[in-house]
Amino acid sequence: MDNLSELAQELINFERENDLNDNEVAFGSHLSVERIHEIKSSNTPVTSEEVELLQRFMQSK
Repeated sequence: MDNLSELAQELINFERENDLNDNEVAFGSHLSVERIHEIKSSNTPVTSEEVELLQRFMQSK
């Protein structure tokens, strides 16, 4: 897991701690499931808007 971005690690830990799956995170953050997968794999850059959406969702839980 060393190659993952800080956001990817945070997202994976958040899902684990809150017993959520990618579909639930996608729905709650208004991002697509495919985009959640891409963010978690750290294969593509994340926009500031996506970071904001994910952080807002994670803080709401």
